[in-house]
Amino acid sequence: MKFLKHKIIIIASLIAFMAPSLSSCSDEPDSENFYTFTGEMASDYLKNREQYSEFAEIVNRAGLMDLLATYGHYTCFVPDNNAVNTYLQSRGMSSVSDLSTADCDTLARTHLVSNMYTTTEMSQDRLPTSNLLGRYIATSSGMDEHENAVIFLEGLSHIYFETQDDSVENGIMQPINRVIEKSNNYISDLLRDNPKISTFYNALVATNVIDEITKVEDENYHNTDYPRYYYRSHIWSEVAWVPDTKKYGFTAFVEPDSVYNAKFQEYGISTANGTLNALYDLACKIYDPVYPDDIGKPGHSFENLQDSINPLHRFVQYHFLTRYTAGASDLTPMDVNIGIVKGAFGFEETIINPIDWFHTLLPHTLAKVEKLTVSKYLGKGTKGERYLNRRYDDDYQFEGAWIDPRVDKNGEDIVIHDGINGHYYYVDDIVAFSSDVQNKIQNMRIRMDFSSVFPEVMTNGLRFEGNPEQDDDAGRPDDSATPKNGRNYYFPLGYLDGVTFSNCSVVLRRPHINFWSWQGDEWNLFGDYDFTFRIPPIPYSGDWQIRLGFCAIETRGVMQVYFDGIPQGIPLDMTKFLDSDLYLGDRFKIDESLAEYDKMSDEEKAEEQKLLKNLGAYRGPRSLFHFSPSSKGYFAGNERTYRRILCQTYIDATKDHYIRFRVASDGKQGNNNEFMLDYLEMVPKSVYGVDNEGEMEDDL
Repeated sequence: MKFLKHKIIIIASLIAFMAPSLSSCSDEPDSENFYTFTGEMASDYLKNREQYSEFAEIVNRAGLMDLLATYGHYTCFVPDNNAVNTYLQSRGMSSVSDLSTADCDTLARTHLVSNMYTTTEMSQDRLPTSNLLGRYIATSSGMDEHENAVIFLEGLSHIYFETQDDSVENGIMQPINRVIEKSNNYISDLLRDNPKISTFYNALVATNVIDEITKVEDENYHNTDYPRYYYRSHIWSEVAWVPDTKKYGFTAFVEPDSVYNAKFQEYGISTANGTLNALYDLACKIYDPVYPDDIGKPGHSFENLQDSINPLHRFVQYHFLTRYTAGASDLTPMDVNIGIVKGAFGFEETIINPIDWFHTLLPHTLAKVEKLTVSKYLGKGTKGERYLNRRYDDDYQFEGAWIDPRVDKNGEDIVIHDGINGHYYYVDDIVAFSSDVQNKIQNMRIRMDFSSVFPEVMTNGLRFEGNPEQDDDAGRPDDSATPKNGRNYYFPLGYLDGVTFSNCSVVLRRPHINFWSWQGDEWNLFGDYDFTFRIPPIPYSGDWQIRLGFCAIETRGVMQVYFDGIPQGIPLDMTKFLDSDLYLGDRFKIDESLAEYDKMSDEEKAEEQKLLKNLGAYRGPRSLFHFSPSSKGYFAGNERTYRRILCQTYIDATKDHYIRFRVASDGKQGNNNEFMLDYLEMVPKSVYGVDNEGEMEDDL
């Protein structure tokens, strides 16, 4: 009967969304989406069961009971009366009446998620959708006191096995044994309150990096100032919203004190003058080889820890990403379980590890995060774990510091790792931008989805929006307040740091499994665009090649690229395929299964790559694909999904650099000069500079 109700919900939702709203974005539901059912609603579920009467009172005082009676599709985590009373006692209260209205609002919204999730869909380390406070609820698998397999929330409360996935007409009820609490502290407060990481926290304060992680939200940003944007991309008529919020966030990788103590012994560093002095000495060992010109300058000394060139200051900065990640699954591309694909979205995990790259607080540096999936490259690592700045491949077998995202309870209540502006993870070794990281680990092709290039996308929960299996109606887009399959977004000028543009709209299309796009999403520019963005940092100065991965389509346009204001080559025409006369013509055999490509010998592949390189292009990577539930379409075998060289030049790693795209179409070509950004590649000469006969850059 539970799953029969799910079918009823789907039918009702389809009926509710047939009449799209034309109003602007709002936290309130559109009136046309109110509907009446004859079955039990979430509100009835709470009112009709005495064991949930305390939580029902909290929801009622929060003014949300009517919402649960008439609107939406929710997951409601329902603490029973014992759980509520335990929570009240912990706060020195005797009844719900002792709670303020604000308390009730916070508690109710903490337990409500505006999407439906069964326990089988809670396979990641957090729910894919935030709760009504905009916070993500951590999830994990475990056993209850009766040895039943259950889902834990925030490591403490768990869903009752007997009543899990209890459906109502407008959602799924998940009764739990303990009230869910989310910290409203800053990430700096969470670090301060954990005695296991006192050495790192003391360094955070002494270097004053603590002042760099205080931002929470831009209070001057109001999404209601912007209308919805209607556009057409290829054959799809769609609608986009501006983001609801403009939040700032941080992610920290923190060594417990025990790791530092072991490293001090390993490097022969004395702690006689205290652990802060010892950590400074360790930072000098790591960063002096990377920044040799700063040795001997006043700012380098222990007396000037707050100086930007100080080794300990740099050491602490590199521990922070300039974005919020709610769980370890956010550190690498999203895992999916759709048909034949079970793993990172768009990665052939048997031949390449899922990798992502992130800006850090240390200027002009990136951190590499990698999930181990390729058996022959495991080394001492563990399959399925995520590692930081590790490289183990055919060129290097270097195993550095790794991330340990597992929660360390250590016989005590869970240590809170998630705050209002950040999240932190324990690590098992030293995190640093060392000379090995600079010259070996990151001396490789750096490939980034454009949704990774801009930190605001992840911080504000926009990256993996919606249901990738479902398309919008190509005839009439779903522009209701809560579209059933998720939102596309466009960005006002000033929202994305390091980005300027004029005469255009900048749109992020949510992921779809069938899109010819890596990880399913794509960025579009529309209009007479003039778009400039700051490229991510490169690890060292030298000759680099910058490439754009995209999908050529007849409805797209032509653009001119500039690097640091200097025009680069001929315009890029996004209507030209690899099998056009501009590139390979009839020499390109179309077969997305890679069968035709794999028939080529290594010599033939090298010859073709050299030819394309001279034309400013590369095939798409062999390891990336789009898919349906029953088949994969590999980029290397698709005439549309290729890469173009944007520029090849010397780049100074100590400075910011910018790429500019300016429309070069003849009039309003295609869909309003539609231009597509999928992923960016920054490639050092050590990788692209192969020129010996029969040799080629790897095709992964």
